[in-house]
Amino acid sequence: MSYTMLNNSRIKSVKYAPASLEGAALSFIRTSCEGLRFDKDKVSSLSGAENGSVCESAGNGGAGSGAGNGGIAPDSDGKSNKPGQIPYNMEKDIDRLCLENAIDRFLRTGKKDDAFDVYFCYLEMFIGDYEKNRRMIELLSEFEATGSGLLMKHRDHYSHSVYVFTLGLAIYESNSIFRYIYKNYYDLRDDREAAAHFLKYWGLTSLFHDIGYPFELPFEQVCSYFEVEGDERKDRPFLAYHALDPFVNINDETKEKIAKLYGGMRFDNTDELFAHVLAEKLGEAYRFTPIQMYNVLVDKPTKPDKFNHFMDHAYFSATVLFERLFEELGIEINKTFLDALSAILMHNSLYKFSIAHYKSAGNKPFRAELHPLAYALMLCDELQCWDRVAYGRNSKKEFHPMACRFDFSKDRIKAVYLFDKKQIGKVEDFIDAYKRWENEYVQEDGKPAPGAPKPPKLKAYSEMYVRKNGKTAFQADIESIVDLSEIKLDVEADFAERDATNHQRFLSDSNYLNLYNFALVLNGRWSHVDDWARAREAGKEENFLKNTKLIEEFGEQFKKLSLEYKLSNINQAKAFSKYLDVIGCFYSDKNVDYEFLDGFTEEELLTIGKLEHHRWLQEHVDMGWTYGTPEKDKREIERRHKDMIPGLEGFEVSFDLAAKHYEDGLDAETQNKDTDPMECMLVMLRLYDGLRIYRLH
Repeated sequence: MSYTMLNNSRIKSVKYAPASLEGAALSFIRTSCEGLRFDKDKVSSLSGAENGSVCESAGNGGAGSGAGNGGIAPDSDGKSNKPGQIPYNMEKDIDRLCLENAIDRFLRTGKKDDAFDVYFCYLEMFIGDYEKNRRMIELLSEFEATGSGLLMKHRDHYSHSVYVFTLGLAIYESNSIFRYIYKNYYDLRDDREAAAHFLKYWGLTSLFHDIGYPFELPFEQVCSYFEVEGDERKDRPFLAYHALDPFVNINDETKEKIAKLYGGMRFDNTDELFAHVLAEKLGEAYRFTPIQMYNVLVDKPTKPDKFNHFMDHAYFSATVLFERLFEELGIEINKTFLDALSAILMHNSLYKFSIAHYKSAGNKPFRAELHPLAYALMLCDELQCWDRVAYGRNSKKEFHPMACRFDFSKDRIKAVYLFDKKQIGKVEDFIDAYKRWENEYVQEDGKPAPGAPKPPKLKAYSEMYVRKNGKTAFQADIESIVDLSEIKLDVEADFAERDATNHQRFLSDSNYLNLYNFALVLNGRWSHVDDWARAREAGKEENFLKNTKLIEEFGEQFKKLSLEYKLSNINQAKAFSKYLDVIGCFYSDKNVDYEFLDGFTEEELLTIGKLEHHRWLQEHVDMGWTYGTPEKDKREIERRHKDMIPGLEGFEVSFDLAAKHYEDGLDAETQNKDTDPMECMLVMLRLYDGLRIYRLH
């Protein structure tokens, strides 16, 4: 059994090859994390739950078909669309399925708004209420989208972090060597306990390793502003951060908690704490003391000139996260959390240039046994160089892989980076130029002749084309950072046609910083349908949405929803740009010479209704729902709904089938449930994001 509290026959199987990135990452969630976040004391309250018989005997109705005859005992303190509807452990299984589906969606599209779902699931499951954490990740998205265009070099770090997360899951699932090292390091004997442990702390490490980028971006903007071709950074003005004491100081309560972890040792600030943690783990292997590391950390934000005139976002990521987790949210601190933060701290330049000096003759590649979370982050961060949106002026001109095909079988990592076949002419020109350079300037010993010009480059293809001692420069660089003597790595480059099937991009463009606000209004509006209708009739929709007391009420209602229902509202809001595209409309924050749209025609509403019903149906199928007409108080536990399609076979709902069901299978009131929210989105986009909607024709 994978989902012991659900009807597994109604949950689609993992359809990817087991050794692929998608197959390994999803199998980790589906199989290795069985029972994730269960309360073991509550398992016995479910008849037969220990061996999955609740699910097996449930028939087409799912886990709750026995509810009326004693199949479900009084334990109903889990929440669905409101608290107290389902067993606690059933809610946790549904949460895990939400995360699995979010990862699946993201790996199919690579889109930022699907990356959002993965962040949302992780925060809700392991950290706490998303609303308290939203600014932490939304800031990164906002800064990258609005500020990175001023830089010479910059690529996405938001979706990148979710790719890094999935890479780590795949490696843990497929690689017995790394799995053994991780379990041994944390003294974990039970496989499921170990997988749950890795998911929690690797999720924190990978998903938030770049949240400090908003500190690095202004530094790079100043450098770019003064950049002159051929000059050096030391000759330009630069930015540094000062007055950091309030930012790095640790409050008294947290100091006491840390002292209990470290035998009474007291640390006044995060620089002192991180210096001790790193020296404790790596000091002997790399010959540095806590004092030496402390001096490096103090200088990181204040003296970038000592670090080749670069600002290290990793320093700020770790420091911001410490303050957020332990001083604002009050999460109970432990050494594994500090392992995650120290891994983040090292992943960029600290390890490479201040600990290992990895380009020096005495370099010792980092071993997983020293710090498995740091090892995984450095490895996965280097491997993830595909499908990253280019923001910087020079970055947009570079030739990066659009996808990567992985094979994780036999405790190896084989990565085939795929470049756009349409750009092969550019590659052929580079290869010709490189061969001419080799013939003219490379000596018999393989080294360039004295005074030879630099070889031609085609970033990032040239790094995967040029080989020395049988290895590409890309692979050789990774092997100089992390020890791959046991976990073997093979890197290749290839070409493929660009697959736009699941990578649809629409003319409507928004960072969706208010996606959470959209979702809670879409949900809360149902409790004030009449008030909304009166506001619409009077043309006072914005006044309705500006009612602070009402929005606070919506927020409290939203918090009471399960993760499944929160995501459903979020995905309804995200789908709006697709619906607009289909009907020939778009939204923008620019004043453009197109017809302004302030309402939909009947025909447009019909199209939107069909599209929304299709989305709703597929979402419910993916979550294991089936058709049925149970009593209202049993719907959530039986996971059967009257608006599903009777007799539906398989796990894919075609648009044609959904459209026919919308017209023939739903009454007018139910049809309106699919269109009313979209009319509300018109107002919210204008009010919250300052966007207006236009017709193309």
